Amino acid sequence: MKARLFAVVGPEGLLGHRVWLLIRTFVRVVLYRRFKVRFEGLEHMDLTGPFILAPVHRSNLDGPLVGSSINRRVRYLGKESLFKNPPAAWFMTAVGAFPVRRGEADLDAMRAAKGLLDDGNCMLVFPEGTRQEGDAVGEIFDGTAWLAGKARVPVVPVGIIGTEHAMPSGTKIPKKVQVAIVAGPALAPPGEDGKRVLRSELKDWTAELETMLSALQVRARELATD
Repeated sequence: MKARLFAVVGPEGLLGHRVWLLIRTFVRVVLYRRFKVRFEGLEHMDLTGPFILAPVHRSNLDGPLVGSSINRRVRYLGKESLFKNPPAAWFMTAVGAFPVRRGEADLDAMRAAKGLLDDGNCMLVFPEGTRQEGDAVGEIFDGTAWLAGKARVPVVPVGIIGTEHAMPSGTKIPKKVQVAIVAGPALAPPGEDGKRVLRSELKDWTAELETMLSALQVRARELATD
């Protein structure tokens, strides 16, 4: 009886699914129109199996705008503090987030993310880690490479222009600014199937991802100013 009830009202159940659909609809109908979002390369995100979305990070808008562009629930890393209140935890889980502890080993979060990918989910991971300023791509850490290599999933790089000015850090009400989102071709995971991924392979793969993101940022800027 409890299992049946949870399947209906649980965050992963019917009610949770409808909440996710409602939030995605809000983003598409309200936010996409407010920012007059221009997309390019959406076909690269139209994948059926598990994969990683790897956008640049300039604003809290990045995750919702990119994640709502595909027709499946995207999983995110969320601060554990956002899950302390039961209703908030329910909502965060319903929209696709799962808790991670800040200040502890990033490897724990990556292992949790790998488990979700192993279950066939799509993950959104910011390769730069934290929010950056300007068009230039910040330092890319090897966490994305490690996760892609361990889970053996492709990675779709995404450039974003405009969100930094639409909703700068510390603001709550987004400004009406032109936003452009450009996705590139999926990048195969580092290493070979069945073999341990070498650190040199992680480094080379991360450099390639950075190059791709830089090119996508240039294209997104062109698209935003056309």
